[in-house]
Amino acid sequence: MEEFLLFVLVGFLAQAVDGALGMAYGVISSTTLLAFGVPPATASAAVHGAEIFTTAASGSAHLYHRNIDWKLFARLVPFGVAGGCLGAYVLTSFDGDVVKPFVTAYLAFVGAWLLLRSFRKIPRASIPPRVVAPLGLAGGFLDAAGGGGWGPIVTTGLLGAGGAPRYVIGTVNSAEFLITTSVSIAFLTALLTGHWQDAGDLTNHVAAVGGLVVGGLVAAPFAGLIVKTLAERTLLRAVGTLIVCLATYQTLDLMGVFR
Repeated sequence: MEEFLLFVLVGFLAQAVDGALGMAYGVISSTTLLAFGVPPATASAAVHGAEIFTTAASGSAHLYHRNIDWKLFARLVPFGVAGGCLGAYVLTSFDGDVVKPFVTAYLAFVGAWLLLRSFRKIPRASIPPRVVAPLGLAGGFLDAAGGGGWGPIVTTGLLGAGGAPRYVIGTVNSAEFLITTSVSIAFLTALLTGHWQDAGDLTNHVAAVGGLVVGGLVAAPFAGLIVKTLAERTLLRAVGTLIVCLATYQTLDLMGVFR
């Protein structure tokens, strides 16, 4: 019960930040699961399973508040799905102990980038169509392979290209439902076909995944409202600091400092 309540809090905070910034649910949740000793592929599969529910609720909130650019949505989704399925295949092809240091380093990099981005002024202009496809492909791949990255890669890229925050965040959040569903199906397919040999035992982490789902579902309906009200800069600094701290803890644990 204590673990469940902890992950309810983690899920709630992660989804609240994700709803406000269009990023960080997967990164925060995956980094926390890794810190609890969950293998990378299992952590990514668990987080994407939870995100099916939270992104559906969050996307519905953005739809209600009319925060979605449908032309951008249609261009972004196909490349995100393709990148996500490829990332899931790559992650399930390697032993968890081998992949874990690289995943941890990637998450630390994302956290540092979010922290750095909070100190930069982002220009506003129309989004060049040529940047959408590579951002969607890279975001989907890193989201599956790293357990988080769709928002940090795609949202920051589109905002950096000059997109309006409200519509970029709403569109990326809504598209994430289709991306995370595709990635979850890819993980399930890899498990059923025997491609994923190091699947781990998801039943050992039911409380964690359940907590992420419950906490995320509580926060998700407020996503459309949060994106209009909370300060982007402050939240970016908070989530960036949190991710770097968690990744640092995991790195020290891998080095045997706490053993």
